[in-house]
Amino acid sequence: MFKKYGLSAIVTVLLGAGYYYLALPVMHIKSASFWGFLLFLAICYAVLVGVFAGGEFISRMIKGYKPVTDGRHFVFDPRKISGKKTKIIVFSVLLVVAIAVGAIFVTSSQLFNASKYQKMLTVSDSNFNEDIAEIPLSQIPVVDRDTAARLGSRKIGEVVELVSQFNVSNYYTQINYQNKPTRVSPLEYADIIKWFTNKGEGIPYYVKIDMATQDTELVELKEGIKYSPSEYFGRDLERHVRFAYPTKMVDSISFEIDENGHPFWIISCYDFTIGFLGGYDITGIITVDAVSGDMQYYKVGDVPSWIDCVFKADVVLSQANYWGTYVNGYWNSIISQKNVVRTTEGYNYLAIDDDIWVYTGITSVVSDESNVGFILVNLRTKEAKTYSINGAEEYSAMESAEGKIQEKGYSATFPILVNIADTPSYFISLKDDAGLVKAYSFVSVSNYQIVGVADTLAGAEAEYRRLLKEAGKLEENANTEAQTGEIEATITGVTTAVVDGNTAFYIMLEGSDKIFIADVRLNDLLPFTATGDTVKIAYTVTDGKYVANSIDITLG
Repeated sequence: MFKKYGLSAIVTVLLGAGYYYLALPVMHIKSASFWGFLLFLAICYAVLVGVFAGGEFISRMIKGYKPVTDGRHFVFDPRKISGKKTKIIVFSVLLVVAIAVGAIFVTSSQLFNASKYQKMLTVSDSNFNEDIAEIPLSQIPVVDRDTAARLGSRKIGEVVELVSQFNVSNYYTQINYQNKPTRVSPLEYADIIKWFTNKGEGIPYYVKIDMATQDTELVELKEGIKYSPSEYFGRDLERHVRFAYPTKMVDSISFEIDENGHPFWIISCYDFTIGFLGGYDITGIITVDAVSGDMQYYKVGDVPSWIDCVFKADVVLSQANYWGTYVNGYWNSIISQKNVVRTTEGYNYLAIDDDIWVYTGITSVVSDESNVGFILVNLRTKEAKTYSINGAEEYSAMESAEGKIQEKGYSATFPILVNIADTPSYFISLKDDAGLVKAYSFVSVSNYQIVGVADTLAGAEAEYRRLLKEAGKLEENANTEAQTGEIEATITGVTTAVVDGNTAFYIMLEGSDKIFIADVRLNDLLPFTATGDTVKIAYTVTDGKYVANSIDITLG
């Protein structure tokens, strides 16, 4: 008997341990992986009992004969179960399952819990000009995630000894690092062979990209990263966390750095907050020191301020849709749809007061051509604000920006909502087929026909302000003018430097103590300029820098 039952149990435990180590199921009753783990154990045990009982036992069970026993244990005999009894058993099992499923549906479904879903996100009305201040051009993120990935790959490609051993991982988390919009991503081992040869030192670098200047840096660590998704065995990040927190259901993993530049993994944990399986929400995070592996769990309200990404954008935006959809109950969202709104397709991020906020437009469920406002959600605290601003939805603005210079075939990035002269505006980068930013655009939210486009950021802003003023779209008492000017003089000195992959000319003029910065793309004659030539420069002052919007050149 021990061989049949005891040995089967021992082998089942061993197989279960192997399954747990490899599959890492969550030991939580609300997790599907937990029930899959129990099913695996049950099947293993049943099969092993049959195997250890011998072929005769299996043969007799199949034929319906009662197997030989010692008289002290109950043995299943198919012949003793009549058709009537079978039906009763099957019906009872199905009834229990149906009651369980019904209870889960009633306690979790949106049909019976619309008001609870609607209140998952607490949203307050707010003032755009008070919350979103006009920021310097040097702080506007011009790099989206795709461009950041290209810059990171290009940077690691410059270091031969790294590119043969490591790749840049695909995280590129957007954070606010020292009050600058930044994307960060660690390196990862190129393959398991590279892991064996480098695991002693760990991963030596991570990539840091300033989203405003496009400056890309490989940050070297004093001690390498020893815990990451590209590690194996006990240093594999998911396994490391699962062994320490076996009951935590994990939503997402992001890579961040603290204010000292030290790398951490941020593991968001979720639970179902409505009924048994409804109201999916983030309830806390686990921080993992990427170097030492030290871990700490924080509830949502206790998260340190340097952490930016507690909530994933798709989680809070789904809750924003609950808020807009069930404002007057479930049936109203289907039949009359009074006051029902939804978020628009796509979203982007804003850096405000050292936090990252996700934003997207709000539109009526019966309209897809315009927005009735915007919603911003803090990804650390889940604070949410709405702004009642009627205007073009984001994709219309993107098409308008592309159409302004359609002959160049540039593609628009998803807009960033900015404040230009107290006017809600979209900022859009325009990229070529290689994914490199070639031009910049500002588009009015209220009138997407007002589009300022230029090869430089300062030029695009100056053109946009001019068009706003001409159209009379600036609000009363708004700061209507950027610091602009024009000068014509003889060049007394000129030098060059490469900035963000483009050549910039630093020009000194007779009678002026200012240095004017001109992008090489402004005029084909710039590479031939020299002392003694005459130039006429229209410029914008940005953060103390005199940036040329246009330049006319007369060679001496």
